[in-house]
Amino acid sequence: MIKEQLLSKNGTATMKLSRELLKYSIGERIPTISEFVENIHLARGTIQNALRNLVDSKAIAFESKGHMGSYIIKKNNSVLLEFAGIGNVVGAMPLPYSKRYEGLASGIIISAENQNKMPINLAYMRGAKNRIMMVEKGRYDFAIVSRYAAEKYISDNDSMEIIIGFGEDSYTGKHVIMFHSNKTKEIQNGMRVGIDEDSYDQMFLTKNVCKGKKVEYVPIDYSRTIELIKHGDIDATIMNIDEVIDKKQNINCVDIKGYNKKNTEAVIVVSKGNEGLKSVLCEAIDKKTVLNIQKLVLEDKIIPRY
Repeated sequence: MIKEQLLSKNGTATMKLSRELLKYSIGERIPTISEFVENIHLARGTIQNALRNLVDSKAIAFESKGHMGSYIIKKNNSVLLEFAGIGNVVGAMPLPYSKRYEGLASGIIISAENQNKMPINLAYMRGAKNRIMMVEKGRYDFAIVSRYAAEKYISDNDSMEIIIGFGEDSYTGKHVIMFHSNKTKEIQNGMRVGIDEDSYDQMFLTKNVCKGKKVEYVPIDYSRTIELIKHGDIDATIMNIDEVIDKKQNINCVDIKGYNKKNTEAVIVVSKGNEGLKSVLCEAIDKKTVLNIQKLVLEDKIIPRY
């Protein structure tokens, strides 16, 4: 039905108006018809018809307060997104190889469903750098990375921004130095050290702990870290402790001195300027709900769903 309406005479106007209205939350004042005319460059009557169409379709409801303007009292982001021609919102996050990631993914999906059945899908790919770049290229709508990785990327490229942070320990428990030898306690000269340059966290942490040491950096796929360490293909590397714990691996792990807790916080990043998407995500993804679901998954009290 909505697709048919978008193909109608007023479809373009409805699409443009929907994208504008996505920027506003319940309780906020929306622009006047005159302001909409100026912002989206359509005729007054066309905008009025499009607005009436959205109200009739229950995409939005507003209350007029006279000279104070009109305020949103109800909003269905799922319907508005469909009118905006956006459909499903897709985010990229790490491969769910740990319970913490499974809990994070489950929390985001469940939180979105609680908000007018907001359609959010998740794609899984390794490497924070890859995930952010896919958002930048328009392949995905948002990416989930660590705050550390997000800030590193943004420091070199201001086209991205952080819109939601979930707090410490929401992304990982911590990263540790993993050694092949059970007797080793620190990085030593001559070691073969695994490094995954697609992972900002792993790459920068690895270079930091190896600073001042003469080591051989061995390119690795982060997903094969435990296998490579156990087989002795590398002598040391940096690894998320969650996978070691979840898989009950007996590997020599040593804490990183001066560890930056920004590596443990999950954040959501989007392209700058996409205010409609930013507003939708901030409404759909409730931090408290996400963290509660993640906690229940970590405690084996609910089955992950993502």
